[in-house]
Amino acid sequence: MKLQQLRYICEVARHDLNVSATAQALFTSQPGISKQIRMLEDELGVEIFARSGKHLTHVTPAGQAVLQLADEILQKVESIKRVSQEFRDETRGELSIATTHTQARYALPPVIRKFTDGFPDVSLHMHQGTPMQIAEMAANGTVDFAIATEALELFSNLIMMPCYRWNRSVVVPQGHPLTKERNLTLEKLAEHPLVTYTFGFTGRSKLDEAFRSHGLTPKVVFTAADADVIKTYVRLGMGVGIIAHMALEPGDTGLVKLDADHLFEASTTSIGFRKGTFLRGFMYQFINEFAPHLTRELVDSAVACQNRDELATLFADIPLPVL
Repeated sequence: MKLQQLRYICEVARHDLNVSATAQALFTSQPGISKQIRMLEDELGVEIFARSGKHLTHVTPAGQAVLQLADEILQKVESIKRVSQEFRDETRGELSIATTHTQARYALPPVIRKFTDGFPDVSLHMHQGTPMQIAEMAANGTVDFAIATEALELFSNLIMMPCYRWNRSVVVPQGHPLTKERNLTLEKLAEHPLVTYTFGFTGRSKLDEAFRSHGLTPKVVFTAADADVIKTYVRLGMGVGIIAHMALEPGDTGLVKLDADHLFEASTTSIGFRKGTFLRGFMYQFINEFAPHLTRELVDSAVACQNRDELATLFADIPLPVL
């Protein structure tokens, strides 16, 4: 049994059993991958993948168990590499992050600037996506850290630690009728077409829950994952915008900000990584730059938690900053 064979079966599973796509991703030949998978199956005495002719059709029950263990082994191998890198040169390496547009555009720039100033020899890679894509990238090891607010149930195999809380602002064009309201209410908001985040992005679920709890069904006429796009269409008069506080900047001319803290429950943004990940020194530092309360000691305590209930208890009494 070779590590290369384990890597091949995991990559094939990751590429939806498409051996050709796997070969392209790994810069090798399709026959070579097929041969190595067959050799591994012959050695184990079980089929990992069921076949129809030359095509792989699905993962067998035995294959599912093998793939899970293979993934754990490959993760351990990666940790061994990181241990050696840490002792060889603690200031050099790579760090990959997956997050949404709002985090990448508004919350992370000062953090990344400070981090790269302190660790100029660390290559930083950022991937943007939906919460589902972010969870998948973190779970399969494509990225080191996931930073997300929505759909945290997708991150059950990650150690997720709360970083900060934030709420929303309502934005309207200058002269809009809502600017004359002394007390903004959900009922008043529901009278106007809304422009906001795509479902599953940046606290959208809290927004939907607020209207639903008041028996209201707002008319959402336009959605986008990008707050800058939302602001553009608010300026065009398409509707009332609801965006994260942090997404409204001093240079956003032509818009009036209306406070909505009293209308929506605050959301919490978290950072997480795979269980069993060896955290290098600069990785601890990045976490601490993003969330100062997440000290190395607290992160290690989170790693030691046996389940999500223990993790929740660990952070229950820790006050979070508000953005």
